[in-house]
Amino acid sequence: MSNTPGNSYERGQWAEFLALDYLKNNGLELLEHNYLGPGGEIDLIMLDNNVIVFIEVRYRSNNNYAGAIESIDHRKCERIIKTSQRYLQNHRWTSRNICRFDVMTVSGSIDKPGIGWIKNAFQA
Repeated sequence: MSNTPGNSYERGQWAEFLALDYLKNNGLELLEHNYLGPGGEIDLIMLDNNVIVFIEVRYRSNNNYAGAIESIDHRKCERIIKTSQRYLQNHRWTSRNICRFDVMTVSGSIDKPGIGWIKNAFQA
């Protein structure tokens, strides 16, 4: 048996569930998983006290922290921001609610995963 999930979809799902578990253990509450909007998909939408957190999860087979964060280019940030705006409108969140955009990096294998959490990775 391999130490990493098989195809890219399986690796992405594995990374998202690892990130979700990590964030829940750090006190965040899940609002949405794989939210699909007009600009694309947001992997996780969570609540950190009163802050709405839009989270992009990135997997890399090695511990290349820079590679994971650098893989989120300007266009990807714009799509996440556009999708987050639609989410806020559809769910009637107000301007009183603070939002932030985080990135979770997952690396390594099933036996020995590495997890990184970058708060406020980019801004709207």
